[in-house]
Amino acid sequence: MDRLLRYVLGHFIQRGSITFTTASGMKFTCGDGTGEPVTVRFLTTSAECRVLLNPELYLGEAFMDGSFVVEQGTIADVLAILMGQAEMLPNISRLQWWLRYLVRRAQQLNVRGRSRTNVAHHYDLDGRLYSLFLDADKQYSCAYFEAPDMTLDDAQLAKKRHLAAKLLIQPGNRVLDIGSGWGGLGLYLAEMTGADVTGVTLSTEQLQIANARAAEKNLAQSARFLLQDYRDIPGPFDRIVSVGMFEHVGVAFYETFFKRCAELLSGDGVMLLHSIGRSTGPDVTSGWISKYIFPGGYIPALSEVMPAIEKAGLLVCDMEILRLHYAETLKAWRERFMARREEAVRLYDERFALMWEFYLAASEMSFRKQNMMNFQLQLTKRQGVVPMTRDYIVREEARLRVKEQNAGQPRLQLAGE
Repeated sequence: MDRLLRYVLGHFIQRGSITFTTASGMKFTCGDGTGEPVTVRFLTTSAECRVLLNPELYLGEAFMDGSFVVEQGTIADVLAILMGQAEMLPNISRLQWWLRYLVRRAQQLNVRGRSRTNVAHHYDLDGRLYSLFLDADKQYSCAYFEAPDMTLDDAQLAKKRHLAAKLLIQPGNRVLDIGSGWGGLGLYLAEMTGADVTGVTLSTEQLQIANARAAEKNLAQSARFLLQDYRDIPGPFDRIVSVGMFEHVGVAFYETFFKRCAELLSGDGVMLLHSIGRSTGPDVTSGWISKYIFPGGYIPALSEVMPAIEKAGLLVCDMEILRLHYAETLKAWRERFMARREEAVRLYDERFALMWEFYLAASEMSFRKQNMMNFQLQLTKRQGVVPMTRDYIVREEARLRVKEQNAGQPRLQLAGE
């Protein structure tokens, strides 16, 4: 086993410096010696065999179970090396990739009942967990770093401002927020633009907090949150926004999603979709992520999204690609989580904390080292709804900044705090 492990890892790892200690005590180093050296140890032969057979699934499991230990550096350092190689996967994984690609539609068959179950798996966890690492407004999506030294809270506020500017909301506009989370974006739009906001979520935990926050801010008349599937909400709406939800729709339902949005959107309405995306074409969801973090989830390539938009009769008026913004967001989340890691252990257990440590590190490195990005698509049903140039975005952001300062933008107290 030692020789096989050394052979496979030695051929795969061509960059960086990582030293392995096997379960039998053998040591070997892979890479070209560049960067900070990292040292890891396998504690069982079983872990070695499983990682060789399916590294995307079993490396994370071995880390969670304590049979793969990082002795020098962090799991983020390890994944930065592994995910920064010229080849995405060892050759042994290519057949597994094709098999998973063939069945991905079945795995993402997110009918109503299954969608709610999948959402509950991740978003109905103890709310205190998310308070360990998110910003004060509980924005659980890519922040917008207008400057490299921005704090996470400022970057998340900038994200909401950036989205609002592209939506061109007028006072009294009916706004639908699909996948409204803990309500932060919906409350911002109601307060800063005078919109009448309806948010829909499938998470009971998020629903309770979002409505509690609306009441605390005296915005319950202009911002309401419902436990409802996007396929069932009645319209019409002047504006539709969806942030961080499209990743849960599933490839088989892209046409359903955009056709429903087109039905809900008024004739002169504007829709803004913010989603994680792939830069290199269709792919599959990591086996580990699918099993432990986001069952039924999938990150789309634009080539998979655009045909569904066209079939729905929607026009793409603007597209923006956010490249490393999510890498910086995830770095901030990971550092915050690690600073309060013991609290996560007390909420759940050590294995759960290791799982989240791996999740945040792997997600960050997928944006920093591989082909992940975020895209924002501005959609309408006809020409001439939005200005011809993008100058209005900067002007609207400046106007919103003034309103934020006048409003004071106090920290929202979360229900239960």
